Amino acid sequence: MTMIPTRDGQAIYVKQWGDGRPVVLLHGWPLSADSWDFHAMKIADAGYRVISYDRRGFGRSDQPFGNYDYDSLSDDLSDVMTAMSVEDATIIGFSMGGGEVARYMSRHAGRHVKQCGLISSIVPYMLKGDDNPNGVDQSVFDEMTESMLTDRPKFFANFFKDFYGVGEMSHPVSDEYLQWTRTVAMQASLKATLACAKSFATTDFRLDLPAITIPTLVIHGTQDAIVPIDASGRPAAEAITSATLKEYDGAPHGLLATHKDQLADDLLAFLRS
Repeated sequence: MTMIPTRDGQAIYVKQWGDGRPVVLLHGWPLSADSWDFHAMKIADAGYRVISYDRRGFGRSDQPFGNYDYDSLSDDLSDVMTAMSVEDATIIGFSMGGGEVARYMSRHAGRHVKQCGLISSIVPYMLKGDDNPNGVDQSVFDEMTESMLTDRPKFFANFFKDFYGVGEMSHPVSDEYLQWTRTVAMQASLKATLACAKSFATTDFRLDLPAITIPTLVIHGTQDAIVPIDASGRPAAEAITSATLKEYDGAPHGLLATHKDQLADDLLAFLRS
């Protein structure tokens, strides 16, 4: 186990597997680095050094009361990369983790990064407005907050069914996998869970995207009920001139589980390109 200190005094839990060119994996909300394990093994076995970590407030990292904005989260990414001597890297963000990728590229000038990946990502902007008509209504996020404050375990029981497309696909994930996911989600602090939900719902990354000028792989499911593709994957790929978009037809949000082999193949092909 490795604990990395951040510039504001928090401890971030980091996992490192394999040797070779570094690949940094950023997990989604409200999970932990363990959600990347299947792909981390595949990438490490293919000859890369895989680094994944628990976002502050989640998993085994410290759970401070504040600083869950994307400036702070991208600073954490920078601190992890510095501590792990990361250079010539690929950084890949799933869901909420895509925001850290985008903000790192602008706030930290893409230091030591040669490729990016945005998987089921919340980039460029989730909140619906006059200038973002395909976004998600504020009322949806308000209802999420109220439900988590009322009964967080019950909220997650329903949320993860949509996350993995239960009811839309015949056998997307097992009941045991759903239970494990809920257990991981409950390891996070309530404060971090709520604050990060607010951050990914309200942060506008459209001004960050011009900073992404390196090869970028965008992967998104066409039936994503959590982060709709028309609010995220498609406009992100259009705005990033160096991006390649792969749409998984009929796929839900939780591609790391429901389409794990296809995603592993696409990630490895991208790393080798």
